[in-house]
This record gives sequence, C-alpha cells and structure tokens, in this order.
Amino acid sequence: MRKEKNAETISTLLGAGTSVEGTLEFRDTIRLDGQVRGKIISPSGTLIIGEKALIEAEVSVGTVIIKGTVNGRIEAQDRVEIYAPARVNGDVVTPSIAVDAGVVFNGQCTMLTADSPTAKKAPPAKEKAGE
Repeated sequence: MRKEKNAETISTLLGAGTSVEGTLEFRDTIRLDGQVRGKIISPSGTLIIGEKALIEAEVSVGTVIIKGTVNGRIEAQDRVEIYAPARVNGDVVTPSIAVDAGVVFNGQCTMLTADSPTAKKAPPAKEKAGE
C-alpha cells in the first residue's frame, strides 16, 4: 500500500539539462538540478537545490535546502539547510540555519525572526551594473 502524498513531496523538478533565466515563482516544493539565473520566489514553498545545480539568483522562499552552488542573496522565512558539497557565495537572512561540515560559505548570515524589530532593516541585495 502506498502512503499518501505529503507536503514535502516534490511537485516540480527542473532537471540537470534545464536552464532558466528570469523570475521563477512556485508553490509547494521544487527541486532544481539545472541552472537558474534571476529571481526565485515562493513565500512559503520549499526550494531544494541539487548537487549539480548552479543558481545565480536572488532567492526568497519559505525553506531552502542546498547541496549545489548558489551565487546570490538568500532569504528564507523558516530555515536554510546547507549540506556538503554545497558552495554558497552571498548573504543569508533567515531565523534558522544549519551548515554541514565540508560546505563552502562566503557571505554574511543575519538571523532575524518575522517579529524582530530589525527584520525590515536587513541590508538590501546588491544589484549588478547593467541590470
């Protein structure tokens, strides 16, 4: 007998041969194994970044689980989990973070909760010239 589908079931998969440029908005849970450049947005969704993924984006999601490479600012409403062999180059803003041994993390981490008085004062993402 099969178990019923739960909230952690992946609803969308972008495979290793996929390349997306622009704004990617989603609900539920998405797994990225390809390349994404731009913005990734989901107020309460879960983003899973696979080992072969290359993400060059501003990320704003509920939860993010990283095993691949991310270049860009990450904001998570619930938590950020980073597992080896991940490489993260950018700032992280979240109330909860877990970083595995073997991860390369270059950036600043700011831990804010939604009700923090400074939650709205997090530093803005830097924009590249020409964008």
